[in-house]
Amino acid sequence: MDIFFRRYGTEGNTPLVILHGLFGISDNWVTFGRRIADEGFDVIIPDQRNHGHSPHSDNFNYLALTDDLCELIEKLDLRNVHLIGHSMGGKVAMRFTLENQLLVSKLLVVDISLKAYGDRPHHRNIIHSMQSVDFEKITSRAEVEEMLAPRVESDRVRQFLMKNLYWKDKTTLAWRINLDGISQNLGEMFDAIETNILFNKPTLFVRGGQSDYILPEDYPKIRANFPRAEIFTIENASHWVHAEAPEQFYQLASGFLTGQPDWYKD
Repeated sequence: MDIFFRRYGTEGNTPLVILHGLFGISDNWVTFGRRIADEGFDVIIPDQRNHGHSPHSDNFNYLALTDDLCELIEKLDLRNVHLIGHSMGGKVAMRFTLENQLLVSKLLVVDISLKAYGDRPHHRNIIHSMQSVDFEKITSRAEVEEMLAPRVESDRVRQFLMKNLYWKDKTTLAWRINLDGISQNLGEMFDAIETNILFNKPTLFVRGGQSDYILPEDYPKIRANFPRAEIFTIENASHWVHAEAPEQFYQLASGFLTGQPDWYKD
């Protein structure tokens, strides 16, 4: 699949591919991407299938998402790739890395583990809330937010979801995201990665201290596949670590990716 991507920095520099999570878009990572490009990276931020400007498909699982990433890396002829993935994007990044170790030099996973998570009602609620918006009766973004508010109480989450809005024409708003395709395959997004393959290169997992996506009991499984993994907790952040603690996350990620010797210290 020919997926959309944004690119910052200088081609020929160390490639850094950043993968957003479920309901996200490449734009979520633009501020981070532009900033870290100045540290000597060729930054590529794709929209994963069914998200943003990328094509829609009824085939939506980690095999398909990993294949999309593989096609993008081959298309751009990237080598010695540094990978960042958040949530769903983290699962894609882990799977790709374990299957294509010669292509990846460093891996940074944001608040997701290899385990199965089970179908979470929260995600179903988000999809139903977005599907319930009647765009024939909507004339502004504020009205969309008003319709989401009763079922999506968090202002931060509503603003995150509303990045999926666009003007279909001069008077009509719509969602870019393929809600139907994601809803039909949502259970696939909670699958585990089960393999005995090891990735013995530098790996960093960053977890939110207020999130339950990575728990201390998950550490042995992480290190079973990623023996060199460092696991760092940003205490006052939840699942959206990079958005809630942007400066702390940036300093941590930058230090790891550039190889600063004291990157892991507070």
